[in-house]
Amino acid sequence: MKEYQLQCFFQENPKAVLGFSGGVDSAYLLWAGLRAGAQIRPYFIKTPFQPMFELDDAKRLAGQLGTELMVLEIDILEDAEVAENPQNRCYYCKRKLFGALKEQASRDGYSLLLDGTNASDNNSDRPGMKAAKELEVCSPLRDFGFSKEEIRRYSKRAGLFTWDKPAYACLATRIPSGRRISADVLEKIEIGEGALAELGFSDFRIRLYGEAARIQLPAEQMAMALERRAEIRRVLQPWFDGAFLDLQERCGQR
Repeated sequence: MKEYQLQCFFQENPKAVLGFSGGVDSAYLLWAGLRAGAQIRPYFIKTPFQPMFELDDAKRLAGQLGTELMVLEIDILEDAEVAENPQNRCYYCKRKLFGALKEQASRDGYSLLLDGTNASDNNSDRPGMKAAKELEVCSPLRDFGFSKEEIRRYSKRAGLFTWDKPAYACLATRIPSGRRISADVLEKIEIGEGALAELGFSDFRIRLYGEAARIQLPAEQMAMALERRAEIRRVLQPWFDGAFLDLQERCGQR
């Protein structure tokens, strides 16, 4: 029923721009739109908040689906309200990014702007969703009740490699609210997380703790972290003053 509703949506709205992250949700929405015959144009907004692998995944998925990926580069740190990193930073960030995307979409002849927000996303504590609503961004997956679990299941059936991709929040979420965000701090967090991924860790976060790295891992990877602590210290030492394992395991999307 939900898949049929989504198909009908694209039949009624055959031309749209999609804010495309290369993640599970927007990947499935892109696939569904193309499958329904819609002229859906994916845009990846590249900022210092996105690690390079996200853009690589977006390009790979667009290529597999036979559609052109548009990349819109924005230096989000030029916005003082974002760089100062207040508690509601996401609101200012989304206003800036989706505002720019909406302007670009209009220049390209599109009036409908979509995102991949799903029904499992709790908008009660997400200032970014408030900004999206103010800019009239449409979220079909949420509107038709698609949960994250369902999207993964449907994506696997569709053959999308993103079906089991871990949820990923932007690099800015690694920096405590109130601490100014700089490009060099974002870079070292990206490098550090890349180094841990090469050691075999997944679905984790490096949070900034002073100038040290506070590592959050899923419970099942805690033992491996202790066994490989020397390697972890070695790969993180060039970038952080120290490395600490958070015994409260990582959960959730942020």
